[in-house]
Amino acid sequence: QVQLAESGGGLVQPGGSLRLSCAASGSIGAIYVMAWYRQAPEKQRELVASISTGGRTNYADSVKGRFTISRDNAKNTVVYLQMNSLKPEDTAVYYCNLEKTFSRDNYWGQGTQVTVSS
Repeated sequence: QVQLAESGGGLVQPGGSLRLSCAASGSIGAIYVMAWYRQAPEKQRELVASISTGGRTNYADSVKGRFTISRDNAKNTVVYLQMNSLKPEDTAVYYCNLEKTFSRDNYWGQGTQVTVSS
């Protein structure tokens, strides 16, 4: 089993910044992709950003240039999402996800609320 622990959500004014963290533990394996998804009220869950064990990143068009996904240099199992220039439309519950590349086993965190409002 894999456990994902998220932290870092909160309330921020438009234009502000937040950093989300996700720590993975358990039977993770060696090759996987970690990602951040978000789900706003009455909307489908969407991919925000992802990073592979090889370091390849992928971003939703709506966050390109504002959000950065990265991996902890010392701990490959900790991933961050740096969110800058936040907009009200970024308000959502943000979920950490880990997918094992070969088995396609998929794991989710409990979610952390991000609210962008003045």
